[in-house]
Amino acid sequence: MSRRWTRPELAARIDHTLLDAAATNHEILLACEIARRNHCATVCLNSNRIAMASEALQGSDIGIAAVVGFPFGASHVDAKAHEAALAIADGATEIDMVIDIGRLKDGQLGPVRADIASVVAAAAFHTVKVILECSRLTDDEKRTGCALAVEAGAAFIKTSTGYLGHGATLHDVALIRAAVGPTLGIKASGGIV
Repeated sequence: MSRRWTRPELAARIDHTLLDAAATNHEILLACEIARRNHCATVCLNSNRIAMASEALQGSDIGIAAVVGFPFGASHVDAKAHEAALAIADGATEIDMVIDIGRLKDGQLGPVRADIASVVAAAAFHTVKVILECSRLTDDEKRTGCALAVEAGAAFIKTSTGYLGHGATLHDVALIRAAVGPTLGIKASGGIV
């Protein structure tokens, strides 16, 4: 049975996101203010903007999510871990990392698991969301990616970056839920199609 969500209940589950590489300081500060005014769960930004957001949101209850390895997931494993650690040091409260899509498609499960685990470790007990990029994966690859994220200690699976194909689909959300069970979070991202 469905229920009606109030505006505050819904806003508290939304990450207000600004990941445009050309976003100006003014636009970043505006995104922080929009997240604060609407009581969003977080503002989600590129990692180089986290210190600014941390200062702007000081004293608020708005979380700050930093993307890592964004948007392609093809960064060196050490670079992703370092980027996550720097973002946490700058004030990020959670990390959204892009899975190594090519290695997952190649079936290189050990390196993909290690990639996720390195970011989880670098995040130092902060929430890590693993972005699968569902539009680029088969259903079996999505299930495998979910299993690797669970094994590596991630807290959420995220459907997409919004940059490499379609956004979230009901099919993908249901598939992810079946793959990870009831305890891991799911972030439907990139627009619902």
